[in-house]
Amino acid sequence: MIPLSYYLSLSAVLFTIGVVGVLTRRNAIIVFMSIELMLNSVNLTLVGFSSFLGDVRGQILVFFVMAVAASEAAVGLAIIIALFRNKQTVNIDEINIMKW
Repeated sequence: MIPLSYYLSLSAVLFTIGVVGVLTRRNAIIVFMSIELMLNSVNLTLVGFSSFLGDVRGQILVFFVMAVAASEAAVGLAIIIALFRNKQTVNIDEINIMKW
């Protein structure tokens, strides 16, 4: 059996990588992937605690979070594609949708 501290350590590392990616990168696709990485690290924490406590409710919650994340990914990528078609860039600094 894998100790809970391993799950939490890996989750913390993944979440930290995601936060660094969001704060330092300017490419919208990389920022989007970093947010997904942070979401998956939280899912790993839920699965770790669910396994540690012997309760399946955490794993059921992860199933619903993954379903929401899949729909969020589809909508997010559609928005990024629409921005690229209009502005010809995915650089966050160059995208200002409030201007004409």
